[in-house]
Amino acid sequence: MANPGVHLDAGGQARNNVAERPDLNKALSRVEGRGKWLRWFIILIVLAGVAAGGMLYLQKTKPPPPARYVSTALTQGDVFETIQSTGQIKPVTEVQIGAQVSGRITKVHVDFNTHVKAGDLLAEIDTQLLGAEIDANAAQVAAGNASVKRAEANLETAKVRLERARKVFKEGVGSQADLDAAQGSYDIALADVTASKAQVAQLNATLRRSNTNLAFTKIFSPIEGVVINRAVDPGQTIAAGFQTPTLFVIAQDLRKMRVLADIDEADVGRLKEGMTADIRVDAFPGESFKGLVSQVRYSPVNQAGVVTYAAVIEVENPDIKLRPGMTATATIHSAEAKGIKRLPNAALRFKPSPPMTKEGKPIPQDPLPPLPAGKGRIYVLTNETQGAEQIEMREVDIGITDGVHTVLRTDIGTLKVVTEETDEGAKGGRGGRRPF
Repeated sequence: MANPGVHLDAGGQARNNVAERPDLNKALSRVEGRGKWLRWFIILIVLAGVAAGGMLYLQKTKPPPPARYVSTALTQGDVFETIQSTGQIKPVTEVQIGAQVSGRITKVHVDFNTHVKAGDLLAEIDTQLLGAEIDANAAQVAAGNASVKRAEANLETAKVRLERARKVFKEGVGSQADLDAAQGSYDIALADVTASKAQVAQLNATLRRSNTNLAFTKIFSPIEGVVINRAVDPGQTIAAGFQTPTLFVIAQDLRKMRVLADIDEADVGRLKEGMTADIRVDAFPGESFKGLVSQVRYSPVNQAGVVTYAAVIEVENPDIKLRPGMTATATIHSAEAKGIKRLPNAALRFKPSPPMTKEGKPIPQDPLPPLPAGKGRIYVLTNETQGAEQIEMREVDIGITDGVHTVLRTDIGTLKVVTEETDEGAKGGRGGRRPF
């Protein structure tokens, strides 16, 4: 077995390697130390590369700074100014037919939706009581005529006595007292004749009134149209007292209707006769009926403190789709502008948040002076760099509005208008997102 501490040299002689071991260990130590430092150096280089790559990636993928304002460009289009209201549909000509005499309805000749002509018989009232009244009045007239004849006969007798008394008085046989008595009897007889004739005239008037009431027992249509309401049935008793009962309602022509629209007092100043309108009803969704404003009434209607004015809108109804009593929504076109520059109404309502103090409190700002009619304030974006935007206030001329857009009459070029302010970009005293 060979000795581990003995090595053979090239000449085959063994020598002891113990003396050379310290130098070998030192060399190995130096080599191992250099390897460790090299490994750490490589690791550091890799880590530095990873960090640099990560920073470069973050730099490239870093989101842009948040915008301070929400802005929009002007648009080209049409603006239609409208007034919206609701109202009730009614026929242009509507006649309520009542009864002038009381009694029991014996016959009804029409029903709902019946087309009638002028003079057509609608209903009849029982004539028995009125017939008896006419007979009584006729008898009174006959009695009055008899009274007139008797008064005339008394007048002839008084006249003969008066002539005789005058003749006797002229001959000196009669006295003045007899003449005066005869004259008085004649005057009384003459007055009786006049009174009897007047009473007969009164009785004749009563008889004519009874005959007229008898004629009123037959109810005729005064116009040609359609019966839209019938409020009576045969056998029903009606009482024509202080208020005439309505038995029938007749619409003259359902092909022409009208809407009584309630216009708010804030909108009545923009409303004029001759304006066009679109009428919509729930019965025909998606369908519009053309109308024309024919009258704007001056009489106010006050309901629970809300003042409105009635506008009469004439509507063509050739297919008779619109029915009396329907609730209609009227959109009246008060003004229009086509192919113009327009801006959103939010831009006119926008106000930037006031600056803040170091303590985070808003700095009070003086209120802006009011603008005259036809003027508006907007804020335009003069610097569009995101996160560093700058805005500038402009006073511009404006026109009509449709509730979403307003006509812009001042040229601001291609500048964008500010509509609201954001939270992220307004830190440090600009306030939060404000939907104006």
